[in-house]
Amino acid sequence: MLRMMPASPFTASEPVTEIFHGVPVTDPYRWLEDQNAPRTRDWIEQQRWYARAYLDGIPARDRIRSRIREFLDVETYDSVQKSGGRYFFRKRLPGQEQPCLYMRQSHFGDDQLLIDPSKFGTGPYTAVKPLRASPSGRLLLFEIKQGGERSGTFAIFDVENRKTLSDVLPRGHLRGFAFAPDEKSFYYIHQQLDSTTPLYRAIYHHVLGGGFEEDREVFSAGESNKIRLGMVSDRERLGILVYRLMDSVRTDFYLKPFEGNRPPRPVLVDADFVFGPQLIPGRILALTDRSAPNLRIEELRTAENGELQWHNAVPESDARIHQWCIAGNRIYVSYIRHTCSHVSIFDLEGQHIGELPGSGDETIRFVGSSTDDELLFERESFTEPIGIFRHSANVTRPEPWARKSVPFDPENYSHTRVSYSSKDGTEVPMFLLGKRGVLSGGSHPTIMTSYGGHGVSMTPQFSVFVAYLIERGCLFALPNIRGGAEFGTEWHQQAKRRNRQVAYDDFLCAAEWLITTRRTSSEKLAIFGGSNAGLLVGAAMTQRPDLFRAVVCMVPLLDMLRYHLFDSACLWRDEFGTADHPDDFSPLAAYSPYHHVQPGVAYPATMIVSGDADGNCNPLHARKMTARLQAANASPYPVILDYSPFRGHSPVLPLSERIEALTDRMAFLSEQLDLLV
Repeated sequence: MLRMMPASPFTASEPVTEIFHGVPVTDPYRWLEDQNAPRTRDWIEQQRWYARAYLDGIPARDRIRSRIREFLDVETYDSVQKSGGRYFFRKRLPGQEQPCLYMRQSHFGDDQLLIDPSKFGTGPYTAVKPLRASPSGRLLLFEIKQGGERSGTFAIFDVENRKTLSDVLPRGHLRGFAFAPDEKSFYYIHQQLDSTTPLYRAIYHHVLGGGFEEDREVFSAGESNKIRLGMVSDRERLGILVYRLMDSVRTDFYLKPFEGNRPPRPVLVDADFVFGPQLIPGRILALTDRSAPNLRIEELRTAENGELQWHNAVPESDARIHQWCIAGNRIYVSYIRHTCSHVSIFDLEGQHIGELPGSGDETIRFVGSSTDDELLFERESFTEPIGIFRHSANVTRPEPWARKSVPFDPENYSHTRVSYSSKDGTEVPMFLLGKRGVLSGGSHPTIMTSYGGHGVSMTPQFSVFVAYLIERGCLFALPNIRGGAEFGTEWHQQAKRRNRQVAYDDFLCAAEWLITTRRTSSEKLAIFGGSNAGLLVGAAMTQRPDLFRAVVCMVPLLDMLRYHLFDSACLWRDEFGTADHPDDFSPLAAYSPYHHVQPGVAYPATMIVSGDADGNCNPLHARKMTARLQAANASPYPVILDYSPFRGHSPVLPLSERIEALTDRMAFLSEQLDLLV
């Protein structure tokens, strides 16, 4: 039964009109962009109370929280890497708010606690993560974060003596790091938050135990907001990447030996193609799209006359390369083929020598790094949570390294693949997941998501969000819409930049197919998504509000005419375009969700999720969209903002807050889809 809700908080409309290429555009809630203004903080507090009044009143909330706690409060492992025969990783025990850093001396060794963030005395929002181990495993670079911030503090842990060294890089962004071979110093690229020269791009050399004011600059790319630096290394050399962000990205690559004081030597200049190198002693291998849209791996050599020579190592295939990793004398290459992960194994000369055994409908991700011949990777499926595995030339089949034990019985569930026609006639595949009886037919409450951008492929993955809802009889739908790379680079290109509407058409046609085939109805269909998928569901609900009963829109972009003006979002201009460009403006204005909210339209029940610490998708999008929807909505369904000062794009909130946040989302959807009985 629909509960009566009080009126949403009043938001003052203060229209600001701008002219974009001769077209006037009015923004009624521009003032909400100022996050720290007292009136914005007052508005956020009013929205918080309004949301809590709704969420805390949902029946069966305690029962929902209890099940969510069972899902989340389990032993977890992540961020594993290996160096000097030692494994470093994060592990969280049941009842702990944050994971701790651990070490194993060998695959079969005991887990030894290194760092417990609860001992810092800075509260439960402090999180740590291992980033890089020195070649011998004697030193460990780790990051300290507060809440969901993008920035962090970076410290070195002495493993032998169990202490953190005084060589701490202050709060900021670490863009590159390499231990020197003798482990007495390191090289770094660091942008300090309170720097007086925030746009200066340089690499420095720091000697452990010395002051940072004594650090030597080894490379400078100048001062510009259109330059980024990167770094790779092996035991002998430092590789320096300079990215110049023009209309397209241009790349320079330099090499510098660790020994001696020779300056960096240019190897590649003004490359207009993807160039992602890995160094192994005496050789340079690189992932590139040079004459290969689906990517290939090439070896870069310099002839005696100084001419650059490219030698094909792993050729381009019909599937786009997703990841690659060198472990010992093997190259592991993962592809997304037919919406699932496949891993091929090559020797260092590019000879195909085998495949990594797998079960088919699963997702595989290479994790961490290894200085020997062992590959570390994660594996998961729709019904199997993430497990960490190891593989090498001496292992016939991948061996489990650690598993997450979640109280979910996969035997009760199954999935199938279907396809449907999009608006332009393209056949788009879709996964359907649920209880076996749900898949066999009939109309059921349904939840749907996708991504549709940046070449990100949607593959089988375990989600507590989804698991909770399919336990209660929901059907889960995952269309492989264009904008991803499930079918190669072309699948991405078809919905990129000025073709973005193609992704939204694919998503809307998936919803229509679910309804016309009577698997669900508009009164039983909910959609959810975060980040670029938050933009996706925002576009879907403003273009076809009649199709959906409920929407959960998390950490989104929504004002697509101004997104590029905040934080580092301008880096996405190749993906979306910007309103500064006349040819980009029209398609952006045609779908920008914030600008397509219309007064008097009956919108679905909507929960928008964001927080102050989000430096990827600035929370101004969530604030402005909430205000505009609340003012325009003609339906009896609620529009609420779930907002936290600690929430950002990084998933590092403490366990208790993650349980409450997911309880809120499940309670919201359970009431809207009538799942509370």
